Amino acid sequence: MAASSLSLSWASTTISNKLNVPHLNEALQPTSLPTNNTLKCMRGTTVAEESHHNRRALLLGIGALTATLFPSTSVLAQEKPKNFEAFVDTEDGYSYYYPSDWREFDFLAHDSAFKDRYMQLHNVRVRFIPTDKKDIHDLGSMEQVITDLVTKVYSSPNQEATILNVEERSEGGKNYCTVEFRLESRNFAVSSFATIAIANGRYYTMIVVANDRRWKKFRNQLKVIADSFKVMDI
Repeated sequence: MAASSLSLSWASTTISNKLNVPHLNEALQPTSLPTNNTLKCMRGTTVAEESHHNRRALLLGIGALTATLFPSTSVLAQEKPKNFEAFVDTEDGYSYYYPSDWREFDFLAHDSAFKDRYMQLHNVRVRFIPTDKKDIHDLGSMEQVITDLVTKVYSSPNQEATILNVEERSEGGKNYCTVEFRLESRNFAVSSFATIAIANGRYYTMIVVANDRRWKKFRNQLKVIADSFKVMDI
């Protein structure tokens, strides 16, 4: 595994658009979180069919089998951290860890999502959109890609976005980039990790989020989730 870290720190929702990113501007639109302060979340076609829920139940029960079938690509090939469970989607080509006491829930236009039992905003979500790119570096410079992701997709006009850190890693021939950022409005603030990857003709994005008070306590736990995200060939 190769990893590198680039520290970035700035606050802006008015950063000039140096690079036009149609895969973000056209395919991603905002949706509202159940709070008074809204965040922009990636949107797409909603899938709410019964078969989707049946498949989710199956996915949650096949972790051990998947570890045997996909030893080189699944998070299950690694030693599972204490108090975490593995989510592996062999049909859509990705996997990650989530805290054992979290519960699955539906989040608009996302393929999978888990939340804290007591705080819905404290959660992890994964979605993907089609792309003709083969690698995240084909999207452009990581600085611009991450800036657009944070300021155009995840933040709303009334929020100040601060990018705290950006890390890149390479595992199993796949490249990943994780950004830590904070969104602050007049009366509310949240912090997040977002991890991006490209595989199978899909642009995958994982977002892990918590409000400021919980972030201070659970940041390290949430970093485990962000770092565990993997994509696999399907």
